[in-house]
Amino acid sequence: MAKIQEMATVLEQTILAESVYSMWLATNVAKEAAAGQFVSLYCGEGSRLLPRPISICQIDTDRNAIRLVYRLAGKGTKEFSKLQTDEQVRILGPLGNGFPLEGQHPIVIGGGIGVPPMLELAKQLKQDSTIVLGYRDDQLFLKEQFESYGQVEIATDDGSVGLHGTVVDVLRQKNVTGDVIYACGPKPMLAAVKKFAEEKGIKCYISMEERMACGIGACLGCVCQTKEVDAHSHVHNARVCKDGPVFLAEEVEL
Repeated sequence: MAKIQEMATVLEQTILAESVYSMWLATNVAKEAAAGQFVSLYCGEGSRLLPRPISICQIDTDRNAIRLVYRLAGKGTKEFSKLQTDEQVRILGPLGNGFPLEGQHPIVIGGGIGVPPMLELAKQLKQDSTIVLGYRDDQLFLKEQFESYGQVEIATDDGSVGLHGTVVDVLRQKNVTGDVIYACGPKPMLAAVKKFAEEKGIKCYISMEERMACGIGACLGCVCQTKEVDAHSHVHNARVCKDGPVFLAEEVEL
């Protein structure tokens, strides 16, 4: 896929939950993007040279736009949160690989800020999925939109909504079954999902979250450990930004 670097225009920006923002950008990246990919956004402040990687939440080819849903994490994302309609931000993308669309009974899992990139996937699967979402509390951002694409089950850390526990607790207690699992979230969650998939003999794809510097595979700042030797670095690792962020769960060590 072609990588596009350009000035994207803000169509709208809203607050979804505490410190969680939704921003629609008009950009030609929408023509090339796939579910599971991400973009790099560049700050206008000259002292912040490195771009910030943000997963693509939705793709609207009719409007030539993408949606980014992100959590405030530092000065870079704080700067993005102040962007207003018709302002511009430099963007590079789409980056990384996306989710392959497989299976007849998919299980879609998102945890925390790993929830947003699963929305476009759920839409593109075009069949009833079981969707399991994990949140900190009762601020269930994007939940209603997921309900258009399958049966949604909720887990919360504080027990305020749904099951008091983890997404894997939901899988076990609800006896969720399927023929392929897709998951994005923090590493402990992905490790638990991988173990569950191995126990049940279900093919599993995971989207890794790592700090990134270049976003294009040059700096080796976002490697993860793999079972096989990487052809680029000749050791047991892979670049999350370039070789991922989506991997077969069995290919990576968590």
